[in-house]
Amino acid sequence: MSDDRWDVIIVGSGLNSLVCAALLAKRGIKPLVLERNAVVGGCIRTEELFPGYLHELMASWYPLFLGGGAYAALKEDLARAGVEFLNNGYTTGVVLPDGRSVALKQDIADAIERLDQLAAGDGALIGAMADEIFNQNGELLFGLLGGSPYQFSTYKLLFQQWRKKGVDQLLQFAAQSLTPFRTWSQQHVHHDLTEALMAPWVLHSGLGPQDAGSALIGKLTFAAVVAGGMPVVKGGGSQLVDALVSLIQQRGGLVKTNISVTKILLQQGKAVGVEAGSASYHANKAVVCNVTPSQLYQDLLPDMPAPVIKAAKNYRYGRGAMQIHLALSAKPAWMNEEMLQVPLVHLASDLDQVSLSVMQAECGLIPSQPTVAIGQPAAVDPSRVPAGGWILWLQIQDMPRGLKGDAKGEIAVDKEAGWTHEVKEHVADRILAQLEQVLPGLHELIIGRHVLSPMDLQGLNQNLVGGDIYSGACSLDQFFWFRPFAKIGTTKGHQTPIKNVFHIGASTHPGPGLGGGSGLLVADLIK
Repeated sequence: MSDDRWDVIIVGSGLNSLVCAALLAKRGIKPLVLERNAVVGGCIRTEELFPGYLHELMASWYPLFLGGGAYAALKEDLARAGVEFLNNGYTTGVVLPDGRSVALKQDIADAIERLDQLAAGDGALIGAMADEIFNQNGELLFGLLGGSPYQFSTYKLLFQQWRKKGVDQLLQFAAQSLTPFRTWSQQHVHHDLTEALMAPWVLHSGLGPQDAGSALIGKLTFAAVVAGGMPVVKGGGSQLVDALVSLIQQRGGLVKTNISVTKILLQQGKAVGVEAGSASYHANKAVVCNVTPSQLYQDLLPDMPAPVIKAAKNYRYGRGAMQIHLALSAKPAWMNEEMLQVPLVHLASDLDQVSLSVMQAECGLIPSQPTVAIGQPAAVDPSRVPAGGWILWLQIQDMPRGLKGDAKGEIAVDKEAGWTHEVKEHVADRILAQLEQVLPGLHELIIGRHVLSPMDLQGLNQNLVGGDIYSGACSLDQFFWFRPFAKIGTTKGHQTPIKNVFHIGASTHPGPGLGGGSGLLVADLIK
């Protein structure tokens, strides 16, 4: 097969792209993956920022992948390639600014016991939540998230659930699915530690506690983490990327970097390949694009029906995020030593603080007290640090995309200049001052600091528009049947107006996260 003629061309090399390409290659369909950057992997990027310290610049944790169909289909191949996923028996926890904290193990029964010690009823609440997610509604929930919205199997599932549950139960499920997390928490949660423990997980679904649907998604995310853990790839996520690339190329495919695709080539209304500068690459079966709707319908396929172009222009992006990577000379001094074993700890005060910081960010303001996700990958994978060292992977998901000011009035902001180096470093100083309250002496341990603003994240991956790490707001009007937007003519879900052009990635169903779901679904569509 010549270098410029392939069965399928895949634009972009994120996890969904690599999953799709690997599955196609296993079936004897030859894929060509074209990546505009010099590095493959999309949001999976492991770098030795400081000597001996392996940092995940963006994504880090793999509960969605290990629990999904993409991993099930590739598990044996990845194991043969030496990919090892690690869990350490702990999952998540929270620390309040006054130092109080709680850690959870990868054990629903243990979580029930620990939270019952905080407040009578909070443990039972976790048990009821797990039962609701995995038993009462598990078949429906995971069936909807794991299937394509517009396929017959989805409508068959809904019909079966109607026969099984009846109209009343389905309507009750729909009502619960619309409830904001803030409303649900105020009705059911008793202790401020439990409230602060759960509320930040809503942010990991791209929502805020006050958003419709955030109760269901927040409970689903939290329960899945406690049950399934917070696994990492031994040696860093790039080990997974390298294994997938190797699998693709061993079976006749190819992955090329520094190739910026500018146009999908059409003949008689059918895609026949792509153009990248002066080069062209031909596809016999399909072109698959792991891009945002804006890039797909305004750049790669500019001559689409007017309603499709309008829908792409109206596609909305969510809040920005920041990443702060710290290399430490020693383990931090948690007041509760058990916290050293927790992969991902949140620093939050309560539901009000989480809600307020989200609203400040959505209003264009640097939050006065951001919610901080404190990742400790070395707690799960000690190979990432030198002996005695430690890494803190800090993610802040309540930052403004368009910067208008500072909620505390302390950081000078130029609206035109936006996220300058000075602004992002001042924000990082604020966040580290928050951490110092619960990790006394932290500043003395820092031997390396690397700050990524929302615009830096977009620079690393153009799908993260304005630093939106979910490639589009995940509100109900942009989810499931409506991601990236509702059916318009022949445009629905992963199918575009061009019969053999498919759309994958975080901007499509089942949404963001390291799951590989859309890559799996589209691979099944290509014959």
